[in-house]
Amino acid sequence: MKITGLDQVPEESVSHNPAIKKRVLLHRDDLPHLTNFAQARFAPGQVANGHSHADMAEVFFVEAGDGTITVDGQAYPLTPGICIAIEPGEHHEVANTGTQELVLTYFGLRI
Repeated sequence: MKITGLDQVPEESVSHNPAIKKRVLLHRDDLPHLTNFAQARFAPGQVANGHSHADMAEVFFVEAGDGTITVDGQAYPLTPGICIAIEPGEHHEVANTGTQELVLTYFGLRI
């Protein structure tokens, strides 16, 4: 068992845009197949540049704010309560298109 609070972990940069900050609650290998479990905070206008993962699926849950996730060229709205699963190989980009902070809780699973 592992218990971690957001206030117990340091803030670090998101790999796809160092200006976006995240707090990682669980890291790779804390659980089988898990790559991480984290919360990221995007300021208005911030974008996690488009990318894909050949060996990982990702799940994003919108806690607060508004944004867009573009998957394989198709844009989808991000609003509080939305959950989006990204399959391995799907090219995706996340942008805060709103006027307030976009808060995403997400995890990755190794395939």
